[in-house]
Amino acid sequence: GRPGVTVALLLLAVLTPASAASAAAVPVVINTWAFRTAAETAWRVLELGGSELDAVERGCGQCEVDQCDGSVGYGGSPDESGETTLDAMIMDGNTMEVGAVADLRRVKNAIGVARKVIEYTKHTLLVGESASLFAVRMGFPYEDLTTQKSLSLYSEWLNQSCQPNYWKNVVPDSSTSCGPYKRREEVTYKEETSSQRSVRNHDTIGMVVIGASGTVASGTSTNGAIHKIPGRVGDSPIAGAGSYADSTAGGAAATGDGDIMMRFLPSYQAVEYMRMGTDPTVACQKVISRIQKYAPKFFGAIICANTTGSYGAACNKIPGFTQFHFMVSSPLLSRPTEQVVDCI
Repeated sequence: GRPGVTVALLLLAVLTPASAASAAAVPVVINTWAFRTAAETAWRVLELGGSELDAVERGCGQCEVDQCDGSVGYGGSPDESGETTLDAMIMDGNTMEVGAVADLRRVKNAIGVARKVIEYTKHTLLVGESASLFAVRMGFPYEDLTTQKSLSLYSEWLNQSCQPNYWKNVVPDSSTSCGPYKRREEVTYKEETSSQRSVRNHDTIGMVVIGASGTVASGTSTNGAIHKIPGRVGDSPIAGAGSYADSTAGGAAATGDGDIMMRFLPSYQAVEYMRMGTDPTVACQKVISRIQKYAPKFFGAIICANTTGSYGAACNKIPGFTQFHFMVSSPLLSRPTEQVVDCI
């Protein structure tokens, strides 16, 4: 009977439509947005025998060099004082170790510093001036993160009466004037009408890598929300929010309005859905639906991949943002390929 079984299996393999197989092959690299060079760099690292963590670090690091969409790396998204600061994290799905930096100043390679947090400390997250000092001790050079582009963005914002900004319940009225602000004696709550972020000004790179043996790593890098209040940290460097990796289930990474999304730990939640056997696309959709109940107009998207190499993505449909573009690299694709999903 054994030859018969073999023939039957071969027939099944031949007759299975390509679309059924294309959803699951390892290794796979998936990253947010159409950041092609980041995808190519990560894939090349795997092809040359690098680890999943190496691929995530180099892939996200490529976006830091390229200044992807002005929202990753130096010279973009100046805060209220005109300074560009960086957030990043990297996670090892085998050991569950995380290295992260937030409000990093004067050091360009944020995800590289995050990797050093795993390798040379027992900590998870370093922030601000102290994170920069740590980076220098690890051999990273101090460099100015400000450029003519970021200075002009800051200047334009000042000339527009500091609009938009992230203050509320303050005097003077933050919707019509610049600070310095003070708190109102009596707080009046008013509902935000829509996300203050345009869909083009906050495009974190998030990346998930599933290795040939199913090992998972993930990471993020961003320069945060433009015109943020100094000291603000979003979802990107927070484990379970910006990204999450678990080699027993899969990985996920989020992008968008981090102030809202981080409250729901969307990457952790997506991985937990996949752990229960949920298809990656459905896991992503369930996470978006969960946030929609509380913030129907939030700007955001998430990518998901499980340990077999199945992957998916989902996004919240708002005016100006009806589709989400992301990159996928796998043995079933001849090259890193841009893919698109309709928002829900």
